[in-house]
Amino acid sequence: MSLNLTKGVTEVSRDVYDLHMLVLYICVAIGVVVFGAMFWSMVFHRKSKGFKPATFHESTKVEILWTAIPVVILIAMAFPATITLIDMENNDDADLTIQITGSQWKWHYKYFDQDLEFYSVLSTPREQYENQDGTSAEKGEHYLLEVDRPLVIPTNKKVRFVITSDDVIHAWWVPAFAVKQDANPGFINEAWTKVDDPGIYRGQCAELCGKDHGFMPIVVEVKSEADYAIWLDEQKQMQANAAAAEAASLNASASMDELMQLGETTYTAYCAACHQVSGQGLPPAFPALKGSAIATTGPASAHIDIVVNGKAGTGMQAYGKQLSLKEIAAVVTYERNAWGNNTGEAVQAADVKAVSGASTSDTAEQAVEDVTEAAVATVAKVIPKEDLSKVYSQDELMTLGEDVYMTACAACHQASGEGMAPVFPALKGSAIATGDVAVHIDMVLNGSKKNPAMAAFASQLTKTQIAAVVTYERNAWGNNTGDLVQPADVAASAK
Repeated sequence: MSLNLTKGVTEVSRDVYDLHMLVLYICVAIGVVVFGAMFWSMVFHRKSKGFKPATFHESTKVEILWTAIPVVILIAMAFPATITLIDMENNDDADLTIQITGSQWKWHYKYFDQDLEFYSVLSTPREQYENQDGTSAEKGEHYLLEVDRPLVIPTNKKVRFVITSDDVIHAWWVPAFAVKQDANPGFINEAWTKVDDPGIYRGQCAELCGKDHGFMPIVVEVKSEADYAIWLDEQKQMQANAAAAEAASLNASASMDELMQLGETTYTAYCAACHQVSGQGLPPAFPALKGSAIATTGPASAHIDIVVNGKAGTGMQAYGKQLSLKEIAAVVTYERNAWGNNTGEAVQAADVKAVSGASTSDTAEQAVEDVTEAAVATVAKVIPKEDLSKVYSQDELMTLGEDVYMTACAACHQASGEGMAPVFPALKGSAIATGDVAVHIDMVLNGSKKNPAMAAFASQLTKTQIAAVVTYERNAWGNNTGDLVQPADVAASAK
C-alpha cells in the first residue's frame, strides 16, 4: 500500500497530486535549509570550540529577508493551489447530475432527468465483521468496501454531484476522484468528476456519523458510454419489473413461511444494525422489538406506519421509499412473530398499501405495459434482421426463447414459470402451454380478453422472438411438449 497521496483517475485528482508534491518538495527544501543551518551551527559553532554567541539585537536587512522569502514561497504555492481550487469548484456545464443523500448508514443516489434512484448499502456479510467469540468468517477481498448497488457513471462525461443528508453529517469521499464533500442535513454541497477510464473505485464516509460509521462504504463503477447506456436500459427494465411485481403482490397472499423468510433477510439487511439480530436493540437510542408494544400488543397498522414513515425526533428512519410493499409486509410480519413475540399475524402487501397509500401502478395491466415497453429496446437487439423462412433448431429456439422470456415475461410469470396467481397464472403445466399451439401463439400475439394483465406482444417482439418464447414456454419446466414453433407459424397466425 502506497503511503503517498493517490494520483487518482481524473484530471482534478492529478492536479491535486501535483500540487501536493509541489508543496511537499518546497517543505522538504525549507526543512533541509533550516535544519541544515541549525545543525551546522550546533556542530561547528559549539562552545567547546571556543565560539561565543553574537550580541546584536536586530538587523533590518535580515528581518526584511526572512519576511520576503516566506511571502514569495507562499505566493508560489498559492498560485497553483488557487487554480486547482477554482477548477474543483467549477460545476458548470455538467453532462449528468446525481443527487447523493447520506443517511445512517447508507447512501441514496438519484439520477436527475433519468427517473432513476436507489439506495446503496454495505454488502459484506455480517458474519465477516461481527467477530463474536472469534468465529467470524474469512474476510473477503473488498471487506467493508463492497455494496449491493454501486453508483454507475459514464467515462468522459462531467458528472455533477449535489450532496446532502437526511439525518446527521456524513462525508462522501472517493480518493481516486479527489472528491471529499460533507453531506449536511438541510444544506446542499456540490462536487464534480470526469473519469477517463472504466473501472471500479471505492471510498467511505469520512465523517463520524454514529454507531455504524465504519459500515458505510462507497463504490463507483465507471463504464464506457456505450456500456452506461446499456446499464441505464437495464435499470429501467428492473424498475418496470419491480412495478409489475409490486402490482402483483397486492393481489397475492403470501404464506407465513414465505413472509418470515423474506422478513428475516430484510430485517438483517436493514434493521439489525440498530435493533440487533436478537431484537433486543440498544436502548435508549434503538429500543428493543422483542416483547415491545409496537411489535406485539399494538395494532399492525401502527407498526406498518412507523416502518413506512419513520418516527420524527428518533433514529427510526422512513423505509417507505427504501423497501417494496412486500418487503415491508414481510419485515413487519417477522418482527411480530420472531423472538417469542408470536402474534400469529401475517401482514400482506395490500395491508401496507392500505396504511401507506404508496404510489404503485393502479392495475396489474399497467404494470405489465410498463414492463413490455421497457423491454422493447433490449429484446429487439437479440435478432438484428428477421428471416421468416428460416427454420431454427430446438437449441436455437430454446436459447433465444429463454432470453426473451427472462426479459419480457419473467417479471409476471416468474423465472420458474409458476406465476403469481391469480393475476399472473402459472405456465408450468398449464393448459395454454401444453395445449393447442395456435391458441398459445394467439395469446402472445394479441393478449387475453379475459385477463387484461396479459398484454399483446405483436408490436413488441419480432415473429422470431415470439416463436422462440412460445417454444421455450412449451418445453421448459417439465412441460416438454416437443413442439417447435417457427417464425413462419407466427406469421401465419398473425394474418
